[in-house]
Amino acid sequence: MKPGTGIMAALSPSEVPLLPADAEARIRIPDSDMVINVVGQHDAHIRLLEAAYTDTRIIGRGDELVVSGPPESVAKAQKAVDELILLLLDGQQIDEDRVQRVIDMVNSNVPSPSDVLIGGIPVARGRLIRPKTLGQRAYMNAINENTVVFGIGPAGTGKTYLGMAAAVEALRSGAVRRILLTRPAVEAGERLGFLPGDLAAKVDPYLRPLYDALYDMLGPDETVSLMEKGVIEIAPLAYMRGRTLNDAYIILDEAQNTSPEQMKMFLTRLGFNSKMVVTGDVTQVDLPDGKASGLRRVRKILTGIEGVAFIELSSKDVVRARIVADIVDAYERHERLDAEGERS
Repeated sequence: MKPGTGIMAALSPSEVPLLPADAEARIRIPDSDMVINVVGQHDAHIRLLEAAYTDTRIIGRGDELVVSGPPESVAKAQKAVDELILLLLDGQQIDEDRVQRVIDMVNSNVPSPSDVLIGGIPVARGRLIRPKTLGQRAYMNAINENTVVFGIGPAGTGKTYLGMAAAVEALRSGAVRRILLTRPAVEAGERLGFLPGDLAAKVDPYLRPLYDALYDMLGPDETVSLMEKGVIEIAPLAYMRGRTLNDAYIILDEAQNTSPEQMKMFLTRLGFNSKMVVTGDVTQVDLPDGKASGLRRVRKILTGIEGVAFIELSSKDVVRARIVADIVDAYERHERLDAEGERS
């Protein structure tokens, strides 16, 4: 059921006292069991809506919410509640994070936040990995529709995690026979040679985020079993040289730390019935000073090629603690000011 087809009905006048310039809307919640999910424990979701939409008042009456206040704020609150109801009708649970994301999208004039948040990638144990932002939805769509996809953006935007979910789904559906996960083993302030152990032990910390994502989606036992069978392979980028990768889902993580030569080498490993996802953050390059990043250069080279897509994610797509988005924004502002100072 979409907005305007029966979920909401605007009424005036109302039992709620209104200022002369106020508007009012009544929103009927189609299932009484949904009421607590819409309003939240101790009205937590209502408080978020009232804080987001200035001077609105939201009062619950049975299976209805009465929203009053300035017309623009009422319309946006009405839209946000309607989208939350659509998510509940889809069988999703609503928490404060989900409410805030719907509010953010309504405020950004996203036509249908529920369309962004409904659906996902099925992985193990009946789980669905769902997009949480408009950028993540665009990224997932690009992965479905293209052979090579570059997900570029700051930490916490789900670049690697969503790519891994798509790889697991492709393996389980039989679309590919194996998954290959790789990263360049580039030091971020530490020296690889000082780490203890043999080569495998030295590169393990660089690959640990990939293991963590697999454990989360498949569980440790299945992950280890698939790795022992060679169905899932995790290796440093240097190990890709000279190979042709057929029937495979290949993910290159931390691609900002590849050289242009390494990027070309990796991309030309692509074989028949295979797909590549390349992820990275061009603001966190750990290469030695003066060495070009293959991720920065590849966009100029491959833009316009059919089957290749570039998706830019931003602080708006950060799905970790909200302070992470603020940190990303603060660094971007600082870097812009530094760049302007250098030019002046």
